[in-house]
Amino acid sequence: MRAVIQRVSNAKVEIEGDVKGSVNQGLLVFIGIEDADNQDDIEWISSKIIQLRIFADEGGLMNKSVVDIDGNILLISQFTLFGQTKKGNRPSFIKAARPEVAIPIYEKLKGMLNLKLGKTIETGIFGADMMVSLTNDGPVTLYLDTKNKE
Repeated sequence: MRAVIQRVSNAKVEIEGDVKGSVNQGLLVFIGIEDADNQDDIEWISSKIIQLRIFADEGGLMNKSVVDIDGNILLISQFTLFGQTKKGNRPSFIKAARPEVAIPIYEKLKGMLNLKLGKTIETGIFGADMMVSLTNDGPVTLYLDTKNKE
């Protein structure tokens, strides 16, 4: 499982012109799922997302988590995080999980984030053509990979 996490002052996702999800201060999380992902990956990445101390404390240091600031999360499915560009210029998405595998994992991740955040997170619609807009605060952008936990 791979995630690109952006600290945002606001973000929204639109589908066919309608706002499906939006957040103010918090995190925009793009999530990619592969066939090998399982409950351990969901546990690890959800805990990491919730506990990342990337918001400023009173001294201006990144010392607070999204929970500490009572922030929000917008979760967007993004199979292109598994795009491979080694051969040629057209990405291959063979490592990305097909919807029948990815959707149940995505739903479990969403539920886990709801539980750990203590409130309902915002989402797009899995597999939909989405327009995402955001104001990256910082900018702060991090990348996580459950198969490479560096």
